[in-house]
Amino acid sequence: MTSNAPMGPEIWTRGPLDGSTPSQDVDPHPHVTAPARQLAWVGAHGGAGTSTLATVLGGLDGGRAWPRPDQGEPDGVLLVGRTHAAGLQAVSRALDVFRRGEQPPGLELVAVVLVADAPGRLPRALQQRIKVIGSAADLYRVPWTPAWRTGDLDAPAPKETAALAALLAAPPVRMS
Repeated sequence: MTSNAPMGPEIWTRGPLDGSTPSQDVDPHPHVTAPARQLAWVGAHGGAGTSTLATVLGGLDGGRAWPRPDQGEPDGVLLVGRTHAAGLQAVSRALDVFRRGEQPPGLELVAVVLVADAPGRLPRALQQRIKVIGSAADLYRVPWTPAWRTGDLDAPAPKETAALAALLAAPPVRMS
């Protein structure tokens, strides 16, 4: 007996079993993607910009508190600080918590995010401090954004934040 219909169990057969051609609108090979990892913005000091970054780029605004992964909160932290001297010192102190292993169990530092505290170039001493921080953790810089200062959080994010936005949209990577 000859037939044009595919033979075998349905689970071994691709495409429709009735011999029809799949619709052009339907992707015959759907791609499965993992959901983005939930990350928390945690400020190394008050006024670091966690609320603004969470609103504009996504993620959870953790304020200044470490999330608790064992209580269902995000297990990844984006540590935020301003680029002024006090902000960079606060970032260094927070990095030391991770260096000593004193962070909540299961919490991972994903990156440090430094938000410009003013327009223009930084003094050399602050640039050197940032270089040291960058040697201890992945580092992202957010430029001075006048629209954010005036409360316009609907304005497009600066192009310099594209890599940071991609980090927030990336699926989790688990190392075994």
